[in-house]
Amino acid sequence: MAVKVTKAEKKVSYDKKLCKLLDTYQQILIVGADNVGSNQLQMIRKGLRGDSIVLMGKNTMMKRSIRIHAEKTGNNAFLALIECLVGNVGLIFTKGDLKEVSEEVSKYKVGAPARVGLVAPIDVVVPPGNTGLDPSQTSFFQVLNIPTKINKGTVEIITPVEIIKKGEKVGSSESALLSKLLIKPFSYGLIVQSVYDNGSVFSPEVLELTDNDLVARFAAGLTNVVGLSMILDYPTLAAIPHMFINSYKNVLSFAIATEYSFLQAEKVKEYLKNPSKFAVAAPVAAAPSAKAKAAPAKEEKKEEPEEDEDDFVGGLFD
Repeated sequence: MAVKVTKAEKKVSYDKKLCKLLDTYQQILIVGADNVGSNQLQMIRKGLRGDSIVLMGKNTMMKRSIRIHAEKTGNNAFLALIECLVGNVGLIFTKGDLKEVSEEVSKYKVGAPARVGLVAPIDVVVPPGNTGLDPSQTSFFQVLNIPTKINKGTVEIITPVEIIKKGEKVGSSESALLSKLLIKPFSYGLIVQSVYDNGSVFSPEVLELTDNDLVARFAAGLTNVVGLSMILDYPTLAAIPHMFINSYKNVLSFAIATEYSFLQAEKVKEYLKNPSKFAVAAPVAAAPSAKAKAAPAKEEKKEEPEEDEDDFVGGLFD
């Protein structure tokens, strides 16, 4: 006879399991589990088996276990998880790549009918075409103002019609019509809401960032730092090269306007005094290079042996 486990023993067992997972894994995905059935959850567990573990439970129990475990171990980083445990959520402990695990979780979505009272996560549009319903079913379409016609003894929808908007509750008429048309407009699965990694909690959108995105954001931040440093005349490592260049421009402008000179300014002053000197020098310098390129071409022509017609004809009959 099987021994019946009491509620207190179940809580103790659950607490031990959660604490062990917290000590073993440093990466956790907090996922929303609204409208996810037990069979679907079992499929997700099988798909993640190997390097990830899915743990569901009551929020109050999880919060209590996490809080007590943080006090015992002195690791207050676990407390960051408590704020994420809101609504119908679960935890996925993993040692794999967070992005790959998140993508694997998103694969397990199951189509669901539009039940009465559900809040639509997307817009629902009934496509045009033959419905296969007999003419006696036209009342459903008339209630929802869907234009139809009778074609070969069945009801046919003429144009696509949006019957439910995102965020609206599904009514009884919409639910009955979609059920008759065998349309399952919604799909549900575990949705990653937050990511915990070694004490840090961040949005799952961070997992979608590529190296190019990170470089672009770093460059944008660096530009802001340089701009602020230049405005405040406050030297920073990023702004110092720009400050040196601006200082050089100021000194050069002063040298040009006065008799003062320095090594870097002499060539600029010489150019301003006699621009034609630099303009003539460019074609003259380019001329030798053109002759040098032409010389090898002539030599190559000389090296090519000329073939006599007699030699060519003789070669054919040898």
